[in-house]
Amino acid sequence: MRPLSLATVLLALCALPTSAQEVECRNGIASLPDVGAFPCDGVNLVGYMSPARFAVAGSPAAAHNDIWGWTDPQTGIEYALVGTQNGLGFVDLSVPTSPRLVGKMPTPNGRSSTWRDVKVYADHAFVVADGSRDHGVQVFDLTRLRGATGEPVVFQEDVLYPQTSSTHNIVINEDTGYAYAVGYRYSPGERAARGLPASCDEPGFHVIDIRDPKNPTFVTCFSDAAIETGPRTPGYTHDAQCVVYSGPDTDHTGKELCFGANEDVVTVFDVSDKGNIDILSQGEYPNDVYTHQGWLTEDQRYFIMNDEIDESSLSIPQRTVVMDMEDLDSPEVAFIYDSGLNSVDHNLYTHGRYAYQSNYETGLRILDLEGIENGTLTEVAFFDTFPQRDAISFNGQWSNYPYFESGLVIVNDINNGFFVLRPTDLVSVDAEEPPPPSGFELGEPTPNPTASGARLTLRVDEVQSVRAELFDIAGRRITTAFDGTVGSGRATTIQVDRGDLPAGVYVLRVIGERFEASRRIVFTR
Repeated sequence: MRPLSLATVLLALCALPTSAQEVECRNGIASLPDVGAFPCDGVNLVGYMSPARFAVAGSPAAAHNDIWGWTDPQTGIEYALVGTQNGLGFVDLSVPTSPRLVGKMPTPNGRSSTWRDVKVYADHAFVVADGSRDHGVQVFDLTRLRGATGEPVVFQEDVLYPQTSSTHNIVINEDTGYAYAVGYRYSPGERAARGLPASCDEPGFHVIDIRDPKNPTFVTCFSDAAIETGPRTPGYTHDAQCVVYSGPDTDHTGKELCFGANEDVVTVFDVSDKGNIDILSQGEYPNDVYTHQGWLTEDQRYFIMNDEIDESSLSIPQRTVVMDMEDLDSPEVAFIYDSGLNSVDHNLYTHGRYAYQSNYETGLRILDLEGIENGTLTEVAFFDTFPQRDAISFNGQWSNYPYFESGLVIVNDINNGFFVLRPTDLVSVDAEEPPPPSGFELGEPTPNPTASGARLTLRVDEVQSVRAELFDIAGRRITTAFDGTVGSGRATTIQVDRGDLPAGVYVLRVIGERFEASRRIVFTR
């Protein structure tokens, strides 16, 4: 296939209709009419938004960067938190084939930044940016997204934590309520002007107590340059993962540990006592150039990480380093996976038996971890969001978020924008999850979105009483759409009429004697 130019791809994708259908990956491509083809295997294209779709008043279109997700615990609606160079976009995935921009929170200081990062704690988003002086940490209450159904809103943060300046990433341990701003930088005098201790001079970890999300409080700073360490003391922490440890090394069970990607080494910190941070170990690997980011397997036995500069510096294909963390006091390289891809690796996350890896110009690569104890990773699916070419450069896919219960995987491409993807049956989202409940089949609402009403088809294996109730996104019951007995094996139609309801997102809950399910319905103007 002849590669498309970036301008051609973006102009054509901007024309993708808002009521698009899921595009299946067939014969190695996911094709959009009059657009082109995205190379793929085992992953469908569900929804898409170009960078131009993220332009709102006072915050124009810009290149994209990091991404995260949030699920409203009250409504069950999944949202994408989409980083751009000039702010953070909030995207409603109620109808994943037609993702909707709810609004955008511009950068607080008006300065653009190539690097923006976001994580979530207690229904609040925490946002930082690198290369953007005086940015601080923006704190945004995500429940403000409920009920926003009109034109995209220009949001302002609820709180701006001013103690940091330029910050590369923010790490959050949701189990403890602590945030760790990493890769922060101060200009001469900035640290003292903020009243911070000398331990904040090194760009390691800036610790913030966020247990009260709207009242973030400085705790301490630490780095492996400020603590007596092992073989190397690089100081700068590029990214990290912090957890309450429950892995195989029982000497450290229950401790809060941070696994830091520290430029040319992986450093394991014990941060249980914030007043007495300790380094357990440093893990080295061959041909290191720039230790970028990594994530633990769910059993916390292995740390899977990437080196962002080894491809360009050493002229080698993309590789993934697997560190064995069975003994946290002496980590070692288990093996190195050579993908053979002509691209640079970036962020990766693990979920169940899979690693979801964003590799710039070769896109999302899904690796099966089942053979990790035998020294193997196996690519089982992929979706290339940058069809223009495959090369060792910093264009293409930045990051992904694979943790939605729906099984959707959202990714952000620097040049081409925001993608909603769905791995097919080739990939089980989580091998540990129980199989879906049996004994019933509930179809999707049709049509959806709709201006008047929708219908669903229900089949059950056993005769039972069924009730279907419609709720708004605030969780208020609006009406009962069906209440009666459903016969075995017969198709029963559930009709949902709009009546005088305003446009917006609604949830239909269908409850039987032996099952419960829900479907989202969008009423349009």
